[in-house]
Amino acid sequence: MKKVYTSSDNILIGFLKGILEDQNIHILVKNEMLLGAVGEIPPIEVWPEIWVMEDRDETIAKTLIEQAVSPVKWQREWQCPSCGEWIESQFSECWKCNSSRPQNC
Repeated sequence: MKKVYTSSDNILIGFLKGILEDQNIHILVKNEMLLGAVGEIPPIEVWPEIWVMEDRDETIAKTLIEQAVSPVKWQREWQCPSCGEWIESQFSECWKCNSSRPQNC
């Protein structure tokens, strides 16, 4: 059994738990209910932890977690092929004419 992630954010832990379980990675979440003990126990000691049950799943679990928590790396802005308007990278449709972003942008 290997610890692959810890965070003070229970919602994030739940999100990551779902991602890993969807990939059939068997996990255990430790300290899930200990946040109420802060003050009696040092805060970092009560943070929820995600542990993989099988050591062989450690690398893939860490990769999946890294992909999930890394900031999105947006592409550069793109030019609408229909109207020529420049669109910010995070948008998949042109705000001016509603054309979809081309596959190669």
